[in-house]
Amino acid sequence: MRKLIILTFVALCSAMAIAETATLRSVPIDQEATPPVTPKVVNGDVKQVRNYPMQPPIIPHRVDGYQTDIYANKCLSCHSRKRTGESMAPMVSVTHYMDRAGNFKADVSPARYFCLQCHVIQEDVPAAVENTFTDMDDLVQQGAE
Repeated sequence: MRKLIILTFVALCSAMAIAETATLRSVPIDQEATPPVTPKVVNGDVKQVRNYPMQPPIIPHRVDGYQTDIYANKCLSCHSRKRTGESMAPMVSVTHYMDRAGNFKADVSPARYFCLQCHVIQEDVPAAVENTFTDMDDLVQQGAE
């Protein structure tokens, strides 16, 4: 019983020491931090190259205020199969019209209805970490040389 009490005490002291040093605060708690500048969204409407197979395409424009809920999906006003002729926007993949059983439907599947679950905008910010990714085409070309 005594060993259990000692181990509990040591664990509690360790947790308190970690809690005092591990923080995401940049200023003391009694001061207000200056919020970071909101980065600009890349808004060039230029299709981005995908970095890996099966990567969802990046949204090349702003989507501020787009309603995407169970009542409406603003993305589909341009990207649905019915609207791409007049909007000149790329149509969503045919896989978005498939249900879970693999059957094609007339409208976008409910499982693919909320676009921002997979597709994201690109912000004009420096990379948080260095990227050492090598594209498959580059690897094949290096192997051929």
